[in-house]
Amino acid sequence: MTTPAAPSPFNTYAAEAGGCRVRLSGMEIRERAGSSLRAASVHEAVKRLTEKDANMWGEEAFLEAVVRLGWLDLPRTSRALLPQIDEVRAGLVADGLDHIVLAGMGGSSLAPEVITANAGVALTVLDTTDPQQIRRALADRIERTVVIIASKSGSTIETDSHRRAYIHAFREAGLSDAEVASRFIVITDPDSPLEQVARDGNYRAVFLADPMVGGRYSALTAFGLVPSALAGADVAALLDQAEALSPALAELANNPGLLLGAALAGAASGSRDKMAIATLDPTLNGLGDWIEQLIAESTGKNNSGLLPVILEGVDAPGFLDAGEDTVKATLGDHDKSEIRITSGPLGAQFLLWEWATAFTGWGLHLNPFDQPNVTESKENTARLLEAAGTDGLDIPAPLFTDGPIQVFGDEATFGAAKTLIDALELILRQVGPKEYLALMAYLDRFGDADVAKLRPAAARLVSGRPVTFGWGPRFLHSTGQFHKGGPQVGVFVQITGAVTEDLQVPGQPYTFGTLQMAQALGDLGALTERGRPALRLHLTDRAAGIAALLDTLGA
Repeated sequence: MTTPAAPSPFNTYAAEAGGCRVRLSGMEIRERAGSSLRAASVHEAVKRLTEKDANMWGEEAFLEAVVRLGWLDLPRTSRALLPQIDEVRAGLVADGLDHIVLAGMGGSSLAPEVITANAGVALTVLDTTDPQQIRRALADRIERTVVIIASKSGSTIETDSHRRAYIHAFREAGLSDAEVASRFIVITDPDSPLEQVARDGNYRAVFLADPMVGGRYSALTAFGLVPSALAGADVAALLDQAEALSPALAELANNPGLLLGAALAGAASGSRDKMAIATLDPTLNGLGDWIEQLIAESTGKNNSGLLPVILEGVDAPGFLDAGEDTVKATLGDHDKSEIRITSGPLGAQFLLWEWATAFTGWGLHLNPFDQPNVTESKENTARLLEAAGTDGLDIPAPLFTDGPIQVFGDEATFGAAKTLIDALELILRQVGPKEYLALMAYLDRFGDADVAKLRPAAARLVSGRPVTFGWGPRFLHSTGQFHKGGPQVGVFVQITGAVTEDLQVPGQPYTFGTLQMAQALGDLGALTERGRPALRLHLTDRAAGIAALLDTLGA
């Protein structure tokens, strides 16, 4: 009788530690993960990441990686923030300031939004330049409002504009200069321009984040913890959860982060460069948006990467009918899912996905800590604003107008179109067997929320092809990097809207409406310069335009 060979540790496709359980199913994803696991063993990837070996991502990545590995220590080091957080929160309670507004973009806002939503506490997140959405925030409980300005660099144009708008609003409400200063809390890196502004202005509090952590890995730094705690979330519990997982991430066997990273790297290194993500676990609602930013911005470069596609649920178009280039993943258990995160508290989830993403970068031979193409749209926006001066943006005439929608696009591609249906048919034809469709809405995320229904509607029309949806300019700090730096297979539909009542950015020559449109046009220019198919639909009446789009796409 032949004795069966002992099972290889690299053929074990489930790992559980620190409350997190990762399971893989399907022969292809398991085989690819197995290859990544064997490579991790041979090259000591787990040991090197645990020891913060900045050389593991290659010589070109070294200078960035060497100052971006502090997130590995955050479950322990971020506890030093807790006494200051408690002190500031007590002061806010004493002063009756219970409306917490967070002005932040990308990594500075996504984690607190997830944390507070799952903790059941209120936080107003301002990650927009839409005048309508900003006006609503400015009018909401101004007498009880404290504003957190969160910017790693300290020079983010959106957050600086929000700060200016709130200073004006507080003064209009009759507050003295000292009272205005008491309404601001700053989170930034040491020695940033924003720290100096806060110190000079005698703001209520300044929290200095760990400069050795990049923005999208900052969930467990001051950027994620301070706004969440001031809103009432238990952030010490998040650190406990992450710390419970941390020891397992230093091991080769039974390491959920390694198994997840091996699955992601294995998929993206082959033909599975897109990942549909559906959330089944209600305690992780909203986490998909944070994962989207982390993975898209970390891996979407050098014409490679893994595109996360956030779905409304497992029954939404794009999951069960996903194409062969798309991996199916769930936050929760589902029998059709290939990557299942079947358990794990939120604090551990943050660390799990950060670790897996860093490993994925190693597996794909790219730097998971930089974002080389994000600046393109910012520079385009700056040029448009400078050229606009006080006269406004120079916007060309539309190809045509169909009811409440103006259609803009390349004459060679869309010149034959005479109606909205024509234009949409032409852009959807561009979504071939390797392409994805990205819908990008520069609108009010709450007042114009119905526009998000376009994602499943469009997905039904391009069955089997991935369709993403992003709010601008929020997505510029997320999937915007992937659009420009990842595989050049994107097809883009941008939706902008008329501004009925604009809002001046105090101290600047432009309005929020001008800034919003400059961001939209700047990003559109970056996409068309790459020769990607792109269509802009401008809603001259937002409500009527959204209704027309939904009707046209059969939503």
